[in-house]
Amino acid sequence: MFALPVLFAITLHESAHGYVARHFGDMTAYAAGRISLNPLRHIDLVGTIIVPLVSLLLADILFGWAKPVPVNFANLRNPKRDMLWVAAAGPFSNLLMALGWALALKFGAGLAPGSSGAVWLVLSAACGIFVNVILMVLNLLPLPPLDGGRIAVSLLPHRLAWKFAQVEPYGFMILIVLLFTGVLGIILWPLINLSISGIGALFGFAPDDLFRLIRAL
Repeated sequence: MFALPVLFAITLHESAHGYVARHFGDMTAYAAGRISLNPLRHIDLVGTIIVPLVSLLLADILFGWAKPVPVNFANLRNPKRDMLWVAAAGPFSNLLMALGWALALKFGAGLAPGSSGAVWLVLSAACGIFVNVILMVLNLLPLPPLDGGRIAVSLLPHRLAWKFAQVEPYGFMILIVLLFTGVLGIILWPLINLSISGIGALFGFAPDDLFRLIRAL
């Protein structure tokens, strides 16, 4: 049930970065063939498969990463300003996918109750909402090299932005420490619940119903 939503979430997230970078003048991702809907171009064995499985088992949260899309920010027409749009493209794509899966959930709930097609669609859609909301919220954390960190670098004054960007080499290590100490979950779960509640209110379903569907898997 998770396979299709996860593949879409990763593939479109990474392709969105490359597409927006190309729009603003950087052809690096395009030249590397990373603006692609082929998930194999974006999957990282450790970050996309091993770490998410371990994090779900040990920390009860989905954590991982895809193979980073190469972006040369120096090639952007206005590097500091355009960095914001390149970074925001990934989480925004996850928001759009979460809304798309919510629409699919609404449609699936209207099909014949108990039919195999309806059950598959409802469960896959619930997974799609869940996965995309987690990836959106996680990536918006203001910690380089996450998208939220790059957005923060784009918005901060030059001197502060330069200092904040120095955190990037240690970003993933900080995240892993936060993950296995439980701090990451404390930060993320209220934001995840809030996001799912908002989507539920928009499409007319209760967030608790969505979590019950996920637990049923």
